[in-house]
Amino acid sequence: MIRFTDFSLTYPEAHSPTLRDVNLTIGQGLLCLVTGATGAGKTSLLGAINGLVPHFTGGHVSGSVVVGGRNTRETHPSEMADLVGYVGQDPARGFVTEVVEYELAYGMEQAGVAPAAMRARVEETLDLLGIAHLRQMPAADLSGGEQQRVAIGSVLTAHPQILVLDEPTSALDPGAAEEVLAAITRLVHDLGLTVVVAEHRLERIIQYADMVVVVSGDGTVASGEPRLAIGESAMVPPVVELGRAVGWDTVPLSVREGRIQAAKLREQLTEPTAVSLVPGPSAVTAKRLSVTYGPVVAVRDLSIDLNRGEICVVMGRNGSGKSSLFWALHGALAPDRGSVHRAGPVGLVPQTPGDLLFLPTVADECGQADLDAGLERGTCRSILDEVVPGIGGESHPRDLSEGQRLALVLATQLVTQPDVVLLDEPTRGLDYAAKRNLVAVLKRLAGENRAVVLSTHDVEFAALAADRVTVMAEGEIVADGPAAEVLTATTLFAPQVAKVMAPLPFLTVPQVMEAIA
Repeated sequence: MIRFTDFSLTYPEAHSPTLRDVNLTIGQGLLCLVTGATGAGKTSLLGAINGLVPHFTGGHVSGSVVVGGRNTRETHPSEMADLVGYVGQDPARGFVTEVVEYELAYGMEQAGVAPAAMRARVEETLDLLGIAHLRQMPAADLSGGEQQRVAIGSVLTAHPQILVLDEPTSALDPGAAEEVLAAITRLVHDLGLTVVVAEHRLERIIQYADMVVVVSGDGTVASGEPRLAIGESAMVPPVVELGRAVGWDTVPLSVREGRIQAAKLREQLTEPTAVSLVPGPSAVTAKRLSVTYGPVVAVRDLSIDLNRGEICVVMGRNGSGKSSLFWALHGALAPDRGSVHRAGPVGLVPQTPGDLLFLPTVADECGQADLDAGLERGTCRSILDEVVPGIGGESHPRDLSEGQRLALVLATQLVTQPDVVLLDEPTRGLDYAAKRNLVAVLKRLAGENRAVVLSTHDVEFAALAADRVTVMAEGEIVADGPAAEVLTATTLFAPQVAKVMAPLPFLTVPQVMEAIA
């Protein structure tokens, strides 16, 4: 179905190939997981499947990519649309209509599908992805996760043979991610669709994959059966990391496999000592806060204290009001009711970090941030390298991966040394190593007596970073307390290690290994 033969790609002005001598075959009806470090070239590999690379991206290409008998170098992406459905990292960029129902129908209209068939396909897709309640909603008013599902639906209605998804669950809460992945696996198993997915959150998808493709930093690509490919990879989900650390003979790919192998380990260990939170002085206080958008109440009569020296993670399903709360805490959004008291300056990294980038190179962005903060040149760059090292200074921000772009914006915000750091979905596009680096940066900031507040759907990141977890639903706080207590209270927000080790309240592999030692 998909065949790469001696395929290499070098972008204009790049010093080395992004992809090098790729030989890869993906058979029909397989779910293929593409993994690799942030910026390794996963998006480029996906783009080559429908011809976005090189027709839109440019660059020098050698070798070939043949998909369903069509050579992508000789076939424009528009002529691949009936064969390959593609959803990129930023789904909203692909929207061409204003209303969800129209967006689902647009591709079929261009292909001349009969009206009766169009209606049936729209209804089928609305139900498949659980978005029927959004049909009349303006696409611009949807949350990030809702936009992701609509974007997937807009290509599914064309009934392609191949579905290519770049980070499809990165903006989804755990429940919504499970729904989308369940829909994707049904497409593979029931309809024989070939699905190629690039994903950093391997814990969500590895157990469903038929094959894994690993893109290395030098541009080479390897592939294989999931257990073998992931067993040799440096980037693995927590359940695999636990299996390696404990020394299990068979690497578990799912929580179920992990629980079976951990039975004796759970009997041997005792419950870790609970850590009591000792909050520092308040940095931001919100009282009776409400934010509305017309008839929609995003934040409802909410009060919260955010304390210095503490990392607070705000969680909740898509559309629960997390982003609106952050903008109100920052001050860029005036609440309809209530008040916000800030003890010092507040910095915010939004869900769409690219909105804060406006200069032609990474070096220019870093240099301007240093100048604005009155700090020595190179300060911003050193922060960037703490999170994602090796980003070229002459690279244009728009050419970076989502994770690299987020790291750049984070660095430009942190260099201002705000008393309060607000991060809205800061792990999108980041691999496991970059997330660990980010955790180290955030803990350093908290150690400097700053308040660090972040919203995320990434429960594994929350387990590593959080001192305190606050859960929102329908604009209100429904849970608030120590991370171990809140994250183990429900299976929805429990990280993999917590599920494997339950009822013992371990959250991370280092906690388990410390107990063993």
